[in-house]
Amino acid sequence: KELSGLRSGRATVAILDPVHVEAYGTMMPLNQVASLSVPEPTLIVAQPFDPSLMKAVEHGISKANLGLNPANDGKVIRIPIPPLTEERRKDMSRLVHKYAEEGRNAVRMVRRDANERLKKLLKDHKISEDDERRGLDDVQKITDQHVALIDDLQKKKDQELLGK
Repeated sequence: KELSGLRSGRATVAILDPVHVEAYGTMMPLNQVASLSVPEPTLIVAQPFDPSLMKAVEHGISKANLGLNPANDGKVIRIPIPPLTEERRKDMSRLVHKYAEEGRNAVRMVRRDANERLKKLLKDHKISEDDERRGLDDVQKITDQHVALIDDLQKKKDQELLGK
């Protein structure tokens, strides 16, 4: 989910997920106060459900520090997606690697918890040593599969960002 929100030069409504807008006295996610669409690869259009929120939506997008400059035409807010600079692409790539490493660590933590439970079951004589060994092997296989999925997502996002 975090990777889908990273800007890669192509317009996607997911890059606006962190945007919150002050509406009706409270902060609300942008997608709850406006309809979002991508009519072109480099443009996102936001149409507030309530026209009185036009300025608040525009302000929320500007304030989100996404490097986007919304333009209000009275009916909709057009958000052009500027092309990424080489330096920005490298920053994004570093962020992709950080997210991927966090994901791998989370998978390893789940593996550790599962292994501890298996060892406790063995210690409490609820499973045999063979069952514990099989369980540990299964947990490792599942861990390896999920780490490979994360690695694959990281490679795809890097290719998208850096064009390699």
